Amino acid sequence: MTGLGTIVNCAAVIVGAVVGMVFKKVLKERFCELITQCMGLTVIFIGGAGGIGRIIELNKQENGTAQIVFMVIAFALGSFVGELINIQHLTERFGAWLRKKSGSEGDNSFISGFVTASLTICVGAMAVIGPIQDALNHDYSTLFTKAVLDLVIIAVMASAMGKGTVFSVIPLAVLQGSITLLARFVKPLLTDLAISNISFVGSMMIFVVGVNLMFDKRIRVANMLPTIIFAAAFSFIPI
Repeated sequence: MTGLGTIVNCAAVIVGAVVGMVFKKVLKERFCELITQCMGLTVIFIGGAGGIGRIIELNKQENGTAQIVFMVIAFALGSFVGELINIQHLTERFGAWLRKKSGSEGDNSFISGFVTASLTICVGAMAVIGPIQDALNHDYSTLFTKAVLDLVIIAVMASAMGKGTVFSVIPLAVLQGSITLLARFVKPLLTDLAISNISFVGSMMIFVVGVNLMFDKRIRVANMLPTIIFAAAFSFIPI
């Protein structure tokens, strides 16, 4: 069944959010704060490990330094475009609309929970590769693995940040569903280098999400999202 992987992934996010919100009701505020910091630390290590691992690989390659420079340029261009569009503001506005429609206007952590959870589960190579494998080969293994990871991540986030996290299922479904539908057109563009570049910049953005959680910062990670497009495009530049 085409799309089954994304359906399972979305279901896992909802289950994780419900479990997390049940725990949130019995946890005192100081525990929620500690859980948020622990989640931030974990996300920092996950993102950092992915980014550092890729840098180590590139340093072993003849053209590795040039690839690293390309990723720096991709981040600069992508962040500039994202800031120009102000994706972060648009995402937060959508979060505010969801908060109103869900009757959660008194929930001060709703928008931050929605934005943070959405970025964490939507940024990364698995969210791109998984739907393509699903559509073309009916191979659900990547998305099933991602579903388990997302369930745990969202459960922990929901226990600290509440109801907003469950609505991260919307951008997840839109992103992975769109890639599934467009898989035949997207696949030729996803060379091994393009996937590696997407994974690299995705890991770094996940790292920044962790910094926001751990240190209560307001780095506009959503404005960095166009970096993924530039990173994939730069993989076609001959060196």
